[in-house]
Amino acid sequence: MIHLNLFIQSRGHHEASWRHPGASTLPLTDIRFYAECARLAEAAKFDSIFLADQLALGDDVARAPRTWLEPVTALAALSMATTHIGLIGTCSTTYTEPFNLARQFASLDHITGGRIGWNIVTSWLAAAARNFGDAAQVSHADRYERAEEFMAVVKGLWDSWADDAVLDDRAHGRYLRDGALRPPNHVGAQYQVAGPLNLPRGPQGRPVFVQAGSSETGRRFAARHAEAVFTAQMEKLTAQQFYKELKALAVAEGRDPSQVVILPGLSPVIGGTEAEAQRLARELDDLSDPEVGRKRLSGRFGGHDFSHLPMDKPLSPEDFPDPDTVQAARSRTEVIVGLVRREKPTLRQLLSYLAGARGHYVTAGTPEQIADLIADWCAEGAADGFNVMPPVLPASLEVFASQVIPLLQRRGLFRTEYTAETLRGHYGLARPAVV
Repeated sequence: MIHLNLFIQSRGHHEASWRHPGASTLPLTDIRFYAECARLAEAAKFDSIFLADQLALGDDVARAPRTWLEPVTALAALSMATTHIGLIGTCSTTYTEPFNLARQFASLDHITGGRIGWNIVTSWLAAAARNFGDAAQVSHADRYERAEEFMAVVKGLWDSWADDAVLDDRAHGRYLRDGALRPPNHVGAQYQVAGPLNLPRGPQGRPVFVQAGSSETGRRFAARHAEAVFTAQMEKLTAQQFYKELKALAVAEGRDPSQVVILPGLSPVIGGTEAEAQRLARELDDLSDPEVGRKRLSGRFGGHDFSHLPMDKPLSPEDFPDPDTVQAARSRTEVIVGLVRREKPTLRQLLSYLAGARGHYVTAGTPEQIADLIADWCAEGAADGFNVMPPVLPASLEVFASQVIPLLQRRGLFRTEYTAETLRGHYGLARPAVV
């Protein structure tokens, strides 16, 4: 079965979505907007929904609002609006203490009955560093070094309770089984955490680990830890290469490759005909502000100044910093420079493409064409499913749910009913035993 996650962000993934008549009129801070999207996705039998996060306000907010609710509290609220769909939220290993994160996500796993996933990020925004007392941005290497130890700590905390620890034997006055707690007593270069966690192990044992880094370091981190991978791929060939390499890296780490679900981002503009889909895509692009796009491109490259580049001259890789020197989102910079090397777009064309979904796969077509693309990528070793990123919310989601998903269901490629109670069950993932 194909896996589908709904990525809820702003009023859609096109940077001009907030201006589109198909976008929600609710404030971006209104939980009813997220609940509406979550219910639509659950009715369509999506595996999960996903809330991203960033720890600083973008400097383009005056003309491109991207404010959103903090994911942990938002997912707790959404758990009351849904019953089956998985709920995935971002939390940073760079600017969060392991004990706090472990108990927040264990609490969410209990609250949701085992439907929670954690999107593991190493925060790259320079502005985020300043919000947490760091004068300079933490380097790419240091962020991942910290993340490795962070993972050791939180795994130890989630495993510090045996699955059968709680007896709750009122008659004999015994709440816990003898020997059921095993404090990690972690002492490392970054963290000293005694433990144990102060609540029992969740229904899933641990939340599902989700990760989105595609740099060499990010891929190796994913191979060791990730159970679902959100990746940005601009064409099928590179998606197939990434899929093959990451599955092989997982095997090299001693893992079953079926336990790493790979979900490229897909942002489809859907119309009744190709011409209508193309028209809808142009409508969105016409609402975009190129200078907002230039600022976002600068942020992706750690603040590099692109103001000297003309809008309509073909670009070359030499117009960009070497991705290996970028301390920000290195995986996305590699995707962008790779696109420039292959297609030599103008800056205007590049910004227009990135406006659609920030480097994820953007396409326009009929429901049949979108269903064909999804089926083809999954059959040809490019994906296990997709991280669906509707250009406009809720309008694009409504079309995808009502017109694309039934096509996949009729082909026997997507569930018609939920058969599992947990996110691990939806993704076909094993429940980790206490090590």
